[in-house]
Amino acid sequence: MQHNVGEICQSIPHLAPSTPCECVDRIFKQNPGLQGIAVTEDEYPVALIMRVRFYQKIGTLYGYTLYMQRPVKLVMDRAPLVVDAECPITEVSKQAMARDEDKLYDDVVVTSGNRLCGAVSVRDLLLHFAEIMAETASYLNPLTGLPGNVNINEWLKKSMTLEQFSVLYFDLDYFKAYNDTYGFKEGDRLIQWTAEIISGGMAPAGGLVGHIGGDDFIVVMDHHQYSEGCRTVLRAFDETIHGFYSESHLTKQSVLAENRLGKYEEIPLVSLSVSVVTNRYRKFGSIEEISAEAARLKKRCKQIKGSCLIDDSTLPEVFA
Repeated sequence: MQHNVGEICQSIPHLAPSTPCECVDRIFKQNPGLQGIAVTEDEYPVALIMRVRFYQKIGTLYGYTLYMQRPVKLVMDRAPLVVDAECPITEVSKQAMARDEDKLYDDVVVTSGNRLCGAVSVRDLLLHFAEIMAETASYLNPLTGLPGNVNINEWLKKSMTLEQFSVLYFDLDYFKAYNDTYGFKEGDRLIQWTAEIISGGMAPAGGLVGHIGGDDFIVVMDHHQYSEGCRTVLRAFDETIHGFYSESHLTKQSVLAENRLGKYEEIPLVSLSVSVVTNRYRKFGSIEEISAEAARLKKRCKQIKGSCLIDDSTLPEVFA
């Protein structure tokens, strides 16, 4: 969920540039918790007066006499960080932390349209940033760092409203045999590597890459141009999968492992299959219908040796 800075900004007093500094002093003394006052022209913030910096100037040897009866334009910061209320909190946090050290803890001024909306303290900004990061992390698969099922379901719901969509289901064939033979640590490494290949290979075509769980991945696209990206992923997989096997298993092109019936047999090396569901030739009324079609295509993939792609065209594309 997107969180914008306008959701957490607080209203602050504002003055005209010609306002005497004694008014600033009075406002700060009447509001002990207030850290900043905006300076506006035609309701738009043109400057900021921070409490600490104001009293640093007023507190000098001749500061009180020099400034108190004179306009605030002499002490205001003419270049504060000003952001729109619709700007994401994460982006505002980055901008705030990129400021010069002497302005690092100044308030961030928030506008709505061409008017002052309020301000956000760095403390509040970072607290909400930390909450957003924690919330985001809860939606990510801990093994691959890719978005998990909460995000995936949102993507699929949104795809139902699009004129064009393609949903690509990537699945590792014979992964259980590999995991049983080489152990969970190597199995996790294989899944992480597969996630990198899918993410990198599908990046040029756009789309959202997610990790359903285990050895299942998904890519959701708002178009039908997926073929080249899939070919890139499948070929990259086949060209490098040998690095996960011993010489003896590569020679045999199989591993001796327990099958799903509990009997040991020679099981082929891991391959990668992709089942593609699109709305080119049929309409889908629900996510469940998309999943059912994907399961049907996935079943056909399992009947083909080696990495392959099956979509709603007549023939599967096999990668030797």
